[in-house]
Amino acid sequence: MKKLTLSFVSYDGAYPNLCSGTLILKLNNEEITFPDDCLFSGGSVWFNENYDAYVEKGLWEISNWPKNFPENLKDKALEIINDNISQGCCGGCI
Repeated sequence: MKKLTLSFVSYDGAYPNLCSGTLILKLNNEEITFPDDCLFSGGSVWFNENYDAYVEKGLWEISNWPKNFPENLKDKALEIINDNISQGCCGGCI
């Protein structure tokens, strides 16, 4: 069985909408472009009683995987994504 190699190529999401970008990973020699807005943050934003904002950054998750993405590489893909993209929930959506 051929060994599959997965690597990071690029991500163009930027502040204030870090979760809105195009993610590209490489599986062996083929670039895989993920669906638009596929990332969502494990972080959160909240306000205290004085309406001071607090932002907690968190690890990325994938809401929409490319068709036929290998199930056995999804955990590895998330590891690669979190190693290469700054953690989200920058507060740009509030």
